[in-house]
Amino acid sequence: MIINEIFKRLFSEPVTNQFPAKYLPGTITGFLNKVGSGEAEIHPPVSLPPQYRGAITYDVEKCRGCQICLKVCPSGAIELKPEKKKIKIYISRCTFCAQCVDACPVDCLQMSGEAFMLGNYDKFAPELVVE
Repeated sequence: MIINEIFKRLFSEPVTNQFPAKYLPGTITGFLNKVGSGEAEIHPPVSLPPQYRGAITYDVEKCRGCQICLKVCPSGAIELKPEKKKIKIYISRCTFCAQCVDACPVDCLQMSGEAFMLGNYDKFAPELVVE
């Protein structure tokens, strides 16, 4: 019955991941500053499933500039650098669909397990642009 389910959930442990801290800090910025100075520690995130689609990685040496990834990207996160015949990927635009990974004939694109802390106020920050 519904009442039994309500009481069961009321007294059970939460299933959410307590990331980045076990207890809610006063400010996230202050907490991250404490982590940087070694005063606090980031609570480890939940383990990721084997086929998790995290941030994209790019092996420049393998890439031959065929531009197939550019054509299949639904969000326009990939652009060509014509002078080098290589690509640039904007993580802030990426929808993590992995179509570029599936389409790449030389396997130079992969989905990493990096899932957390990808946000930034600057969408063109160096850590959000893969070249």
